[in-house]
Amino acid sequence: MRTYKIAAIPADGIGPEVIAAGLQALQALARRDGGFALEVTQFDWGSDRYKRTGALMPEDGTETLKAYDAILFGAVGAPDVADHLTLWGLRLPICQGFDQYANVRPTRILPGIQAPLAGVGPGDLDWVIVRENSEGEYAGMGGRAHRGLPEEVATEVAVFTRAGVSRIMRYAFKLAQSRPRKLLTVVTKSNAQRHGMVMWDEIAAEVSAEFPDVTWDKMLVDAMTVRMVKEPRSLDTIVATNLHADILSDLAGALAGSLGVAPTANIDPERRYPSMFEPIHGSAFDITGKGIANPVATFWTAAQMLEHLGETAAASRMMRAVERTCAAGTVTPDVGGTATTQDVTDAVCRAIRGENI
Repeated sequence: MRTYKIAAIPADGIGPEVIAAGLQALQALARRDGGFALEVTQFDWGSDRYKRTGALMPEDGTETLKAYDAILFGAVGAPDVADHLTLWGLRLPICQGFDQYANVRPTRILPGIQAPLAGVGPGDLDWVIVRENSEGEYAGMGGRAHRGLPEEVATEVAVFTRAGVSRIMRYAFKLAQSRPRKLLTVVTKSNAQRHGMVMWDEIAAEVSAEFPDVTWDKMLVDAMTVRMVKEPRSLDTIVATNLHADILSDLAGALAGSLGVAPTANIDPERRYPSMFEPIHGSAFDITGKGIANPVATFWTAAQMLEHLGETAAASRMMRAVERTCAAGTVTPDVGGTATTQDVTDAVCRAIRGENI
């Protein structure tokens, strides 16, 4: 039997609730499949640990995670801890430390979920957003000087390297090539950002020559928001910078019905380190402890993890169970239902156990 070592980091807010749901569904899948097992270790890293010890994770945290095949991450962020401390204290050290440079965010309207766009339903909106995940606007470069004085200055430097842009473009073109429509949209802002983003455009054109069967176009990020809303059927695979894709993928999740159904994979395509899988929705402290957090994003994220591990049949089974559950109307309040987190989780597990395929 194939055994995978999974590091679970529930962290903050609704993270523990949705990670528990995801693990319950994953164990049901493993039992139903019979060909693999998951060996899960949970880590108490997050804001509570920060308030106790002054650090969100131990100094050797990333070294510890190297022993695992994948990481299942909940959410990080707390109302009483500054956001830049939580992000740079946990999630980004893992993403950057393991060079998880491809952030992959699929979006589609699931059966049974009412999306906000009139006349747009399942099959009309089916995208994958590829986010450059290692540099760009979130490189962490810059600084502050003359703090507290009238002449105080803060700089935030967006870093674009030929190596970084080339590899994310190549990843996006390959992904587009693997999808039926073979269509890629490159998001840019080179009209205003005349150095890094102009290089981004130039490298996109260079890499495109390696993929003559992929049709691609280019959109300014502001125009892209309009196209996503007014022409969702015109899009398929999308690649954008760290900041731009972060924003656009939240819009994509909302257009699909809720951030509660939006998954993420932080991938090291070269498989030198474990990749990390997390739902998009964040810690959502406004609903923490109420038992109504939507676990669908975590189920979809878990399916991405299984695909990455090579368990494609189990990943497909997970998504079929999610679709059947949503189509039957067992959904949480964020998408118009009345079900609890546990209701949805139990329904998905029943669908997994009851499938004959």
